[in-house]
Amino acid sequence: MNAWRLFKKASRFGVIPVMMVPVVLGALGAYVWEGVFHPLLFVLTFTGAAAAHLFSNMINDLWDYRSGADTEAKNTPGAISTNSGFLAAGVLSERVFGAITWSLFAVALICGLLLSVLAGPELLWFVAGGAVLAYFYVAPPLRFGYRGRGYSELAIFLAFGLMPVTGSYFVQTGEFGWKPVLLSLPVGLLTTLLLFNHHFLHWRADQRAGKKTVVVALGERRALRLSRLMLYVAYASVVVCASLGALPWYALLALPTAVPLIGAYRRLGAENPSQAYLPLMGASRSASVRCGSVMALALLLQGLIG
Repeated sequence: MNAWRLFKKASRFGVIPVMMVPVVLGALGAYVWEGVFHPLLFVLTFTGAAAAHLFSNMINDLWDYRSGADTEAKNTPGAISTNSGFLAAGVLSERVFGAITWSLFAVALICGLLLSVLAGPELLWFVAGGAVLAYFYVAPPLRFGYRGRGYSELAIFLAFGLMPVTGSYFVQTGEFGWKPVLLSLPVGLLTTLLLFNHHFLHWRADQRAGKKTVVVALGERRALRLSRLMLYVAYASVVVCASLGALPWYALLALPTAVPLIGAYRRLGAENPSQAYLPLMGASRSASVRCGSVMALALLLQGLIG
């Protein structure tokens, strides 16, 4: 395996669109509503957000390995690990894995500091907040991703919805507003749903490792009902955005992207083996990216036609 392929697998590079879509939405909002777009600031925002996301993936893997959750998922029959597995399998040493992880953090930090100079010191709050959410998601002493009280879901909504959309908008305009907050709701909620659903793949292993996610806390049946509710709330927020002017009416074309995900839920029973949740995971990721992409295209079209 060459270095680039190894890096992509270790950092789970394939999930990067769930961060890139909200960054693009924030910049498009600035272009459509305020008529501004600064390419250099956008590139810095895009690069910093991507590095922060990959750092988050890898630091979570690192602490899941140290806590035993990654090894437990690997050794539990039927459980499907969503980590890279490089540490548990010995593909990379902890030292090398850590060096790559903190290099990504350095890239994100440099981009954030540059943006705070070029766009405004308020960006430092986003840098600090993003660092805290990424690191302490599974790292001690907070480990809020292990507490099973919805802290991790709130963190995901902030990190993949509210912060990248409003932050990207602020970088371009130098101000905040209610429209980017509204715009963050659909993508933030759908990414939260994606991260929530991935716990179904290994919730029994999490339970044995002491990782108390909401799925572990509620149990499979009740967690599945909550998951469906989150889906409907996420797509209802698209309608809210269109109704209040944060999106043009034709952004409602994003609603059909929910259909495959609804179908995935219908194929599940009250109790399911871990493998049964793989289609739900795939449909959740597709819904998040496709819905956000349609929203972005609708905003771009609105900006082009005036």
